[in-house]
Amino acid sequence: MAKTRNEIRFLLNGSEQRLTEVGASDTLLDFLRLDCGLRGTKEGCAEGDCGACTVLVGRPQDDGQRYETVNACIRLLPSVDRCHVVTIEHLAGRDGPLHPVQQAMVEQHGSQCGFCTPGIVMSLYALWMESPRPEIGEIETALQGNLCRCTGYGPILAAAKAAADLGAPEADVLVRERDAVRARLAALDDGARVEVARGGDRAILPANVDDLAAVLAEEPEATIVAGSTDVGLWITKFMRSISPAVFIGELADLKGIEVTDAAVTLGAGVTYSECEPTIAEVFPHLAEFWGRIGGQQVRNMGTVGGNVANGSPIGDTPPVLIALGAEVTLRRGDARRVVALEDFFIAYGKQDRGPGEFVESLRIPRPKPGVFHAAYKISKRRDEDISSVCGGFALEVADGKVAAARLAFGGMAATPKRAPKAEAALVGRVWDAAAADAAAAALAEDFTPISDWRASKEYRMAAAQNLLRRLYLETQGGDRPARLVRA
Repeated sequence: MAKTRNEIRFLLNGSEQRLTEVGASDTLLDFLRLDCGLRGTKEGCAEGDCGACTVLVGRPQDDGQRYETVNACIRLLPSVDRCHVVTIEHLAGRDGPLHPVQQAMVEQHGSQCGFCTPGIVMSLYALWMESPRPEIGEIETALQGNLCRCTGYGPILAAAKAAADLGAPEADVLVRERDAVRARLAALDDGARVEVARGGDRAILPANVDDLAAVLAEEPEATIVAGSTDVGLWITKFMRSISPAVFIGELADLKGIEVTDAAVTLGAGVTYSECEPTIAEVFPHLAEFWGRIGGQQVRNMGTVGGNVANGSPIGDTPPVLIALGAEVTLRRGDARRVVALEDFFIAYGKQDRGPGEFVESLRIPRPKPGVFHAAYKISKRRDEDISSVCGGFALEVADGKVAAARLAFGGMAATPKRAPKAEAALVGRVWDAAAADAAAAALAEDFTPISDWRASKEYRMAAAQNLLRRLYLETQGGDRPARLVRA
C-alpha cells in the first residue's frame, strides 16, 4: 500500500492551501466563495453550462505548465490537489491597473449586467496567454462555455481582439512566474495516496494506477470520479452522495496517448482537450464533432474514458467510437480483459463492469482505406449542448456496392447501440439514394426512441433517418450541400 497523506495541497492565486477537512462532494466554487470570500467567481447554473464560475487550473506537464479553464461549480475540491487555482481576483491588484483583458472589456463595452463578466474574462485570459492575437474561430471556441444574455457577444469578440494591443503575455504574472509556480507545485507532490473527509463524506486520490486497483479492491462500490462533468451534477442537482469517491482524473498512468499504425490507445484519464490534436490528425472526420462536445471548460475537465464508463445513452463519444470498432480494456486488481465497446453497454445504467473493475484504456482502430466515416450530432443548441441524437457511421463501398456498414446511434435507445436492421438493408446493395432510404426505413425496426425535453420520439426518428440520407449525399461529393454551414 502507498503511503497516505490526509490533506490536500494546492496553490490558490499566490497562497498555499493545506486542507484536512474536505468532503468528496465539496465543490471548488463553494470553497472559493464561502471559505475564501473570493466572490468574483459566480454561481449561475451549477451544472457547468453558463461559465460564470470559470477559473483557471494549472498543473505541471511534460511540456511545461498550461493553464486551462474549468467550471468551478462542478469541479470537486479534492481534485485540485497539487494544482494552481487562479481566480479573477489574481489578474489585477486591488489598487493596481486593470489586466489587459479586463481593460479591453471596458474599452469595447463588453460588459452590461456584469454577472457573467468574470467568467468571460477568465476564458479570454486563458486564450490571451496561449494566442494573444487570436483568429475569430479561436475566440468563439474559447467562449463556447460562456453564456451572456446582454451583449450579443460582438463587444466581447472585439475585446478579445484588442487585448494584445494593451499588453503582452510576456509581462503577465502567470507567464513570468510559471517556473517558480511549477517548482512550488512539485514540492507539494509527495507521491502519496490522499485520503480526506468531512464527516462521513470521504475522498480518496490514489497514488498511481496500481494503487487505484488496490483502492477499488478495498472499496469496490466506490464512485469513480474522472472529470466530474457528470458526477458534479449528481451533487449539485440531485443531491446524491458519492462517498466514498475515488478521484482518478490526474493519474499520470491513465494519461497516456499511444499512436501506432494500427490504432490509437487513450488512457481512461485523457481529457477531450488533451487528445483533440491526435483525434483531429488520425480521425479527421471527428475534428468538427470534437469541438461540439460541451464547451471548452467541459472539454478541459471531461475524459473520454469517463464518457464511456458512465454509459449515458446520449453520451457523445460512444456512437462514433462504436462505429470505429473501438475496444475497452477493463482492469480489476492485476487482471485485465478487453471488451468490444458495442458489447460494453448492456442496459440503461448498466455496463459490463463488475465491482472493483475500472476502465483503464480505450483502443480505437485507425480508419481503413476505402471506408467512409462520418460523425453527426443533433442538439437544440449548436455549441455546448447535450445530444438529442448522435450518429457514428462507417461505410465500405466496393464496385459501387456496400460491402460493410457500421451504423451506431445515441439518443435512440436505452444505450448507445448499432442499427443491425439498417446495416443489413445496406450490405450488398448499390450505394444510391434508394439504399439510403431503405436503411432509413429499417431504423424503425432497430429503435423505439422516447420523448423527453430534448426531443420528441418522432423528431428523433426523423433526424436519425435524415442523417443516413446526409451520409449518402456527403459520399457523393460535388457542390450539393448536405447541411447548413455556419458563416
